[in-house]
Amino acid sequence: MPNMYESVGYETYGEAAFKDGLEAQLPAEGSVARGHIPFDIENSTEGYALAKETVMSPLDSTQVDLNRGKELYDIYCGICHGGKGDGQGNLVKREKILGIPSYDDAGRAITAGSIYHTIYYGKNAMGSYANQLQEEERWQVVSYVLQLKADLEN
Repeated sequence: MPNMYESVGYETYGEAAFKDGLEAQLPAEGSVARGHIPFDIENSTEGYALAKETVMSPLDSTQVDLNRGKELYDIYCGICHGGKGDGQGNLVKREKILGIPSYDDAGRAITAGSIYHTIYYGKNAMGSYANQLQEEERWQVVSYVLQLKADLEN
């Protein structure tokens, strides 16, 4: 019985004994990937408003690492939003994208919840960063963005 210790290799998209005839299968409905925590607020204008009003950071003051938040911000956000959060990143300066508002823009009145929702789903021309950042990393970025906002307001 060599198949017991020398398993047969299958091609991912090759034929197999499953009902649809393919080896590659979708995850079971309702399953959640390991390490992933679903965000229960929908991707809509109403969901954004709800997140803005109700979602708070789960990190307490001892868990916030602004240095880590800055590292992640510089990698994923700074190119557009700028190092100071003033909307003057390199892509804006080179006129590759336009219309990035400053974090201290009174009309936006960003909160931890609105920032998290935007990172998770994206907004306008900005895409989602849910696949690039784990939940804890997103909250570190949120904390750093709120620090940039406070610095701009002073």
